[in-house]
Amino acid sequence: MTLMVLDTSYLYFRAFHGVPDTVRGPDGTPVNAVHGLLDTITRLVTELRPDRLVAAWDDDWRPAFRVAAIPSYKAHRVAREVPGDGWVEEVPAALRAQVPLVAEVLAALGIPRLGSLGLEADDVIGTLVERAAAAGEPVDVVSGDRDLFQLVDDEARVRVLLPGKELVVVDQRELSRRYGIATGAQYADMAVLRGDPSDGLPGVAGIGEKTAAALVVRYGSLAGVLAARDRADPGLTATQRRRLTEAAGYLDVAPGVVRVVRDAPVPVVDDRLPTVPADPDALAGFVGRWGAAGAVTRLVAALSR
Repeated sequence: MTLMVLDTSYLYFRAFHGVPDTVRGPDGTPVNAVHGLLDTITRLVTELRPDRLVAAWDDDWRPAFRVAAIPSYKAHRVAREVPGDGWVEEVPAALRAQVPLVAEVLAALGIPRLGSLGLEADDVIGTLVERAAAAGEPVDVVSGDRDLFQLVDDEARVRVLLPGKELVVVDQRELSRRYGIATGAQYADMAVLRGDPSDGLPGVAGIGEKTAAALVVRYGSLAGVLAARDRADPGLTATQRRRLTEAAGYLDVAPGVVRVVRDAPVPVVDDRLPTVPADPDALAGFVGRWGAAGAVTRLVAALSR
């Protein structure tokens, strides 16, 4: 039973920027993100026919435990801080208005939307992958977020699908082709060393992606790299040892920020691929209000097959 997990926020952001904002509801409200997301799900269901389908959700896009470890984490995306509610992400108003519509249509269709208080969708995905792997079930994670490459595991049959004109399958062979590393776990270790400006992660100064990958491969893991640093291994240059030493504080906490949570309190739900809408009346009402008949009809037809 193959589980497909959608990185929902990535997909609706992508749809918002990829579908013209002239796609609007009867009252003129932009619904391009909704239409684009529904059409993406239609394509995935049609081409891959998963047995199970879940939409992972960001209940907290900037969790406090990650910010406490590295205060710069996603700081550049903060629009404002609301007392008691935390940080509000900088999101275009036209997209922010569509997020509740995404939740509404998923519920009417019967596609479960799963989040976890205080955690990101990545952590929900990591937890679902861990559960499926324990049960011996394959998982397709649909996302363009390379942070999730750490979940790739051929033995557990976990792969990441990058949406585009053609779906790109990221498995261990693809990780090797792109980065010269062997596993998803090595990808996470490389990411710690490299850092990621888009997430506000500084990485180790002077160690870019190629050097980070080479070090992880040479020593097997981040722990192996740090052990080599501590014993002054001749495989490290003096400059590399110095930079790794200067970054010791960052390296102590960064793995807990970069690595996704694998044991989040995500509820267990019936995630079998729905063949009929869970709430036909609510779905009809949604179509009437937002003019999404074409996208909804295509997805309902794909699910029914």
